[in-house]
Amino acid sequence: MKKLFYFILFALPFLATAQEQKGTPIFIENSDFQDINQFEFPDAMILTGNVRANHDGAILTCNKAYYYMKENYLKAFGNVNIVQGDTLYLHGDYAEYNGNVRQAYTTGNVSLRSPEMSLVTDKINFDRNSQVAYYDTPGTIVNKENTLTSNTGKYYVAQKKYQFLTAVTITNPKYVIKSNHLDYYTNSGHSYLYGPSTITSKENYIYTEKGFYNTKTNKAHFVKNSYIKYNDRLIKGDSLFYDRNKEFASATRNVKITDSINKAIIKGHYGEVYRNKDSLYITKRASVRYLIEKDSMFVHAKRLVVTGKPNERVVRGYNNVRFFKTDMSGKCDSLHSSQKKALTQLIGKPIMWNYENQLTGDLMHLIGNNETEKLDSLKVLENAFIASKDTIGTGYNQVKGQNLYGKFVDNKLSEVDMIKNTEVVYYMRDDKNELIGINKNVSSKINIQFEESKINTITFFKDVDGDIYPEKELPENARKLRGFNWRGDERIRTKEDIFPPEENAYDYEAQKEKAAEDALPDAPMEVRKETLEYDKKNPPAKKIQ
Repeated sequence: MKKLFYFILFALPFLATAQEQKGTPIFIENSDFQDINQFEFPDAMILTGNVRANHDGAILTCNKAYYYMKENYLKAFGNVNIVQGDTLYLHGDYAEYNGNVRQAYTTGNVSLRSPEMSLVTDKINFDRNSQVAYYDTPGTIVNKENTLTSNTGKYYVAQKKYQFLTAVTITNPKYVIKSNHLDYYTNSGHSYLYGPSTITSKENYIYTEKGFYNTKTNKAHFVKNSYIKYNDRLIKGDSLFYDRNKEFASATRNVKITDSINKAIIKGHYGEVYRNKDSLYITKRASVRYLIEKDSMFVHAKRLVVTGKPNERVVRGYNNVRFFKTDMSGKCDSLHSSQKKALTQLIGKPIMWNYENQLTGDLMHLIGNNETEKLDSLKVLENAFIASKDTIGTGYNQVKGQNLYGKFVDNKLSEVDMIKNTEVVYYMRDDKNELIGINKNVSSKINIQFEESKINTITFFKDVDGDIYPEKELPENARKLRGFNWRGDERIRTKEDIFPPEENAYDYEAQKEKAAEDALPDAPMEVRKETLEYDKKNPPAKKIQ
């Protein structure tokens, strides 16, 4: 009490000028010694030892201070601490505080702490009006498992938010985030990425230009130019969701998954990837493209499921499977393809076109060679049927039997054996393409040799019964075998034809534009508004520094 009495007496000469203050006066609660030196420190009160000042609820303590009562300004030296309630603790070797504008400047071994984080840097400016602290010297922030480093940054006390508009790095034991514009909430661990950003870990590499990452739950959402890259897969989409704990990713709109090991590209408008289970699911205009030699095979289904480790992938297609390759196309209800066995099964009303030849049956097997990466053979089981148009006339060459076994050479059907209860209708022509007659007969087995994808020779085995008929002697109704059904109008002739009309009707581009206007998910309303405003005012950011 005695010290305070002497201090009041000592301060009387300054009271007249104190009326010029524009803000609440700084109140000096304590100091061990007080002095005035008008020659060295004009208009300043020199306070030494256990200095304690109070201004609008903020407490400043230090070893020594110069108090300029006229300007309502304080310079503090040695072990400076500024405490604002239980929300902020600012420490440094030196500080200046302006009571009129309620702003503080601290330098020298500076640290800024709150219950959930600490910041270490060289200089900090703190505006108590806006409740924003900012620094432009290299700083390190520790928030539980996360360490953030940057050259500049702002801390919003009320929101418990750091904002970085230049290069910033978040280091976590599981990953590293780098960005040029990031908002980080210390209480929730939420990170909002607004410019080119990367997330690197042992499991994958993530790139985005607009995204959200919850560092507590390890769940994320990316909505602009984003992709997730594993050792063997690259996942892209207009919108990506990622769960690090489950190693699960889902993608929406314009999804593209590249399988680099198996030379496959999978597309659709919704997809899911479980890395630890080696499984992938895709739907909504789903397709997969395989690279076979210098050609590509395109496969579509309403749902595609890919499982298995690299080089042992199994592809399953469900509902309305359609496929196209330059020399081959077809349709079926479902598909099962095993990479390890080099076996593709077409199940449920399969039909296939190999050049001009139409093949049908109850079940089809395409068998490949993993060493040459070429088609090796073909099986058509139960009700096998081959049909092709006569080269000149209006008739159809037809071969049917119970089962068909074919061989491919350079991915072209070279030879076929038709087994059991075989029948033939074949238009025979000479070298001048003039019709010799129509061969119609039955036998136990037929061998067909193809040349330039057309029937060249037919050989009949066992119990052969039939003849070659002049065209006029064979009625029209006898020129078609039972079960014949020409479906040339259904033939898939381009890779775009693998999608049926109903799959093309949905306006995905309109959905993409609508989704692009959406703010980040799980964000507070004020953050979502900030996100939209930032996108409107700021052009695309530069690459990560």
